[in-house]
Amino acid sequence: MKTAIALLTLLALAVPAALPAAPSPTLDEVVRGVESAYGKMLDLKGDFTQSALNKSLNQTIDARGTVYLKKGGKLRWEYAEPTRQEIVSDGKTIWIYTPQLNQVNTGPAPEALAGPAGSFLSGLGKLREHFSVRFLNPAQPRDADGNVVLDLTPRQPQPTLVRLVLALDGKSYDVRKAVVYDQFENTVTMRFTSVAVNSGLPDTLFAFTPPPGAATVPLR
Repeated sequence: MKTAIALLTLLALAVPAALPAAPSPTLDEVVRGVESAYGKMLDLKGDFTQSALNKSLNQTIDARGTVYLKKGGKLRWEYAEPTRQEIVSDGKTIWIYTPQLNQVNTGPAPEALAGPAGSFLSGLGKLREHFSVRFLNPAQPRDADGNVVLDLTPRQPQPTLVRLVLALDGKSYDVRKAVVYDQFENTVTMRFTSVAVNSGLPDTLFAFTPPPGAATVPLR
């Protein structure tokens, strides 16, 4: 909810008074709102842009695509740029298909899903069970767009996920932006648009059959 209202400079003559900014929510209110929203989430789809920063190389790679998530660890990330790639999981197995290489990497889903391409949203239904939670800026919980910004530390950190910063719509608690930190302080920043929740995504969307002739390589 973009509730941050710019304070208008009072001009000459009779100018209507600016509306007061919405009060900042408490951390408990936000946690309850997030857990309520994502506890009821059966599936989610949306468009995303992504910026991956390799800190040691000072190198950034931008990407964009569409994501589909469903309870049970099901996910599908379809990258359109910079190169086509599909990351698909039925909750048991994960497949990473790169058409340019005509190659499919595959492995057990639980281990692979610890990374940034995994369904970190699945833990938001039990936020305090999975994360230590604080506002990124306790003095100013909302960002310039009116989103509530949380700073999350996993209670069981993984090498690829040691910190997660989320910007959430102040009313619906839809994730607008996520920043994933790994153990080397590399970051993956994702921004989400056109988000739709509980649209009835079919399980077939999360199945994958390697194309004929594609090389299959175990994930390591």
